[in-house]
Amino acid sequence: MVFKRMLSAFGAGAPSIGTFLATARTQPGGTLSGEVRLKGGAFDAEIEQIGLGLVARLEPAREGAEQRGVEEFSRAQITGPATLCQGEERTIEFQIAVPWETPISEIGGRRMTGLALGVRTEVASARAVDKGALDMVGVRPVPSQLRVLQAFPELGFHFKSAVLQAGRLAGVRQALPFYQEIEFYPPSRHAGAVHEIELAFVASSAGLEVILEADKHTGRYASGVATGRFQLSHAEALRTDWPSEVDRWLARLAHHARGDDHRR
Repeated sequence: MVFKRMLSAFGAGAPSIGTFLATARTQPGGTLSGEVRLKGGAFDAEIEQIGLGLVARLEPAREGAEQRGVEEFSRAQITGPATLCQGEERTIEFQIAVPWETPISEIGGRRMTGLALGVRTEVASARAVDKGALDMVGVRPVPSQLRVLQAFPELGFHFKSAVLQAGRLAGVRQALPFYQEIEFYPPSRHAGAVHEIELAFVASSAGLEVILEADKHTGRYASGVATGRFQLSHAEALRTDWPSEVDRWLARLAHHARGDDHRR
């Protein structure tokens, strides 16, 4: 049995710990299961608790702001107080819920660059809290989200980036203190109306809220932001013709942009 690291909070001769995931992939609203494996060190060690946290790396909320690093957005306690005896080996199985608003980190098996999502194991003792490194996790879209995402390459959009922004989307019931933006460059036929499109999901067990934001041309010299919102059940999202919905929304933006330009 190979253990990943020593628990430095216990000092010399400390116990070792390793976290092993049954699968490195999950989806919003799903679960992550695996084992935490402990091996006693040179002495009996008193553990107050072991917890698992889901964490994400956040982008600054505004240009020039300080990088916020990783932020824990869900936590599960898997043990309470326990004594790990000298040389003892112990395995603790776990299964933790993945929040519905968890960001998406891969589509079709391809990782979206710039995102870091993972599980971090923490062991608390009377001395200190030992925070482990991230065990990386891939988060795939649920089918309703995938249906929306597939519309953009079908319409000729090109993926730009996916970022996490601290804060909340206006007018949306949101559980997590951040949200994900998936950004696309428009095809040439829409390039005169918009610079780029940003897509955000706020999902729950009941359904999906889809927020589209376009950095748009509103006239020859001016620009602005236009927002589209769609609130549906997961079944309704699967039945929706998203290429047509997105295309109609963009056509309305282009029409308004032409109207603004003619009034100048």
